[in-house]
Amino acid sequence: MKHFKSLTMLVLALMLLERVRSLEEQQVPIPTCASTFFSALIQLIPCRAAVAPFSPIPPSEACCNSLKALGQPCLCVLVNGPPISGVDRNMALQLPEKCTANFEPCDTMN
Repeated sequence: MKHFKSLTMLVLALMLLERVRSLEEQQVPIPTCASTFFSALIQLIPCRAAVAPFSPIPPSEACCNSLKALGQPCLCVLVNGPPISGVDRNMALQLPEKCTANFEPCDTMN
């Protein structure tokens, strides 16, 4: 009887371990920004007018194309990075919606 309980516990532990491994394999890796902060900033120069403080100017097609090429992870790096003179972070966070880019919202640290 004692061996049966030990064997049952071992089987349950192995089943649990296999379940955890299968869940880990199913998880989608979190994308990262392949650009440096500076190169990501340069890539979004076409968006400068659309992210200026108090700017009523909508993003241009060039801005939206640059934003989509840059990607959500790099936008989040820029938004959470050091302050950028002449850039309203809230306006930058609105770019994906205004450009109809299907980005997940950035987790902001500031």
